[in-house]
Formats: sequence, structure tokens, C-alpha cells
Amino acid sequence: MISALRRAMGIACLIGGAMTATGAQSEISYSLLNFSQLDGWENDNHAAALDVFQKTCMDFDDPDWRSLCAAAKQQKPEAARAFFELLFRPVLIEDGQGALFTGYFEPELDGSRSRSSRYRYPIYRMPPEARNAGQWLPRREILTSGVMDGRGLEIAWVDDSVELFFLQIQGSGRVRLPDGSTIRVGYGGSNGHNYRSIGQELVRRGVYSIHQVSAQVIKNWVRRNPSDGRELLMHNPTYVFFREVRNVASSAGPLGAMNRSVTALRSLAVDPKYTPLGAPVWLEKDGDGKMRRLMVAQDTGSAIKGAQRADIFYGTGDEAGQAAGRLRDPGRMVVLLPIQRAYALLPEDI
Repeated sequence: MISALRRAMGIACLIGGAMTATGAQSEISYSLLNFSQLDGWENDNHAAALDVFQKTCMDFDDPDWRSLCAAAKQQKPEAARAFFELLFRPVLIEDGQGALFTGYFEPELDGSRSRSSRYRYPIYRMPPEARNAGQWLPRREILTSGVMDGRGLEIAWVDDSVELFFLQIQGSGRVRLPDGSTIRVGYGGSNGHNYRSIGQELVRRGVYSIHQVSAQVIKNWVRRNPSDGRELLMHNPTYVFFREVRNVASSAGPLGAMNRSVTALRSLAVDPKYTPLGAPVWLEKDGDGKMRRLMVAQDTGSAIKGAQRADIFYGTGDEAGQAAGRLRDPGRMVVLLPIQRAYALLPEDI
């Protein structure tokens, strides 16, 4: 997956009336909707969503999902909307928490296969002794004790330690080499320490208010304050290691939690406790750049917790990063489930 740790800092770190299922987990409710109750449903590009759904639906194990996947493979683009309306039902899943949508992206860094005066900051593979350690050395010791030196664990060297820190948060990215080629890196493990948000730390110090903090604001502050900035990055003890990804086309997105490429503005990271990975999800994001579109739940993230919490994949590079970093909006998400599965969530007396 893109990373079990990425985005952990929390920046960016009914037919008629409602039909509610309550029980042992009374905080979770399921409301069956009509497609006519999905704001903007008729205006979306359903064929684009169908294409994304087809790319991961074969990974479902359950017979009902597999049957839907087989049917999806037979659909022509112009029949996409009818396919979803015929074989799915929209289900609003709520847990008492308000909806929150943020964004993520695949960063691009400048680097080299070898160290030089410009390219001084290493992207490391995971050391063998860290794999089964549970909790290994914290960030400070990894970077200052020399434990990584001379072991050939470097995948590449990059020219910006701040961008490298944020690469670890995203969990995957690309490195542009001097000859114009690129290396793609994916999440390879971590040192097992809990993430400490450097954004929250700046708020705690009174440097910024919570509404001012974004990835770009943090980067700018660290660069303006190099000594204090380096120490701020050490506030987070988590360290992410990488692996080189060779089997993904350069035109495709990074691998999500389903080990399939994610698609810009059609793939979501969700909490799989509430939303099945691979399921279509209707997104109604409010705020600036209102969004109404059918997406697919193809990824997860440690900060993505809750029935109405999701992260939108914005693509690759600086422009995608800027758009993702600004996003922190309310709205609503509705999961499309196979018909029998959707009705099974409702109370028997409905």
C-alpha cells in the first residue's frame, strides 16, 4: 500500500425517511438511499468510474462481489450508469462523526543513484534487523548514530531533506534522475514508532493556529529556520523505509492498499472497518472546488478513521501536492453495495 503511516499528521493532519440499523454498535447507522438522492449523480462520468472499478474488482473474494465484477467486465462505457443503478444500492454509513475529506498525492523529488555534494539525503531500504523488531530505533538515532552507514541500503540520494520527510508521510513517490529517467519507490516498512505530528507541534508552540497549518506552510517554516527546522522534524520518531517499485508503468498511479495502481480523482483512501476496499463510493465534497463524483475505495491510511472519513488521491507532482495539501472539507460519502448486501444491513423490522 502507499503507506500505513502516510497522512498520519492530520494536515490538509433511504427510501423516503432514514432507515437506521442499531444494535450492539449503536453508534453505527446504515441508511438505504435512492440514486435520485445522490446530489449530481446524473452528471458524473460513470464510465471513468467503471474503468477504475474494473481494475481492482477481481480482487474480491465474496461470490456476490465476484459476480458483479464479471458483469462489470462485460459493460460498454455508455452502459456504465445503468450498470451501477441496476446492480448496486447506495448506503449511507454513519458513526456519529462529521464527514472530513482530505487529499494525498505522489511526490516527485530530484535525486541520483549516487551521493554527491548536491544529492546528500538517502532514501533507505529497511535493515534486516528492523523487520521483526516491533519497535526499532527512533528517527534521531537512525539519522545520527551511523547505524545505516556503509551497508548499501540506499536506493537513491535526494537533494532536499524536507521533501524526503514528506515523502515518508506519503509513503511512495518518484525520484527524477539527472539523465531524465525516474525511480519509483513504495512503502517498505517502518521503525514501529507512533507518529508525532509536527503540524500539531507548531500549533502547540503558538507558531500557527490549526487553521493555518498545511504541508506547504510547514515546509516553508522549516526552510526559513534551518536549525530549529531540523529539530522539529526529529520531533517525529517515526521513520519510513522504502522499496524500489519496478512493475508499475510510469503512466500509472502508485500502488494502493489493494496492490493496484490508484487513479487521480477517482481513488479514495477509506477506513475498511466501514467501507469495503474495492467498493464504489459516491463522494459529495463541499467547500472550495465542490466535488460530486463516483470513486472507488482502493487505499487506506492510519489517519483515515471513521465511516465518513476519506482521502482523495490527487495525482503525481507538485501541482497535485498543492491541491491535496489545501483540502480539508466536509460533505458526505455514500457506499455502493451489492443489492442483497445493502438490504442485509437494515433492521429486520424495516
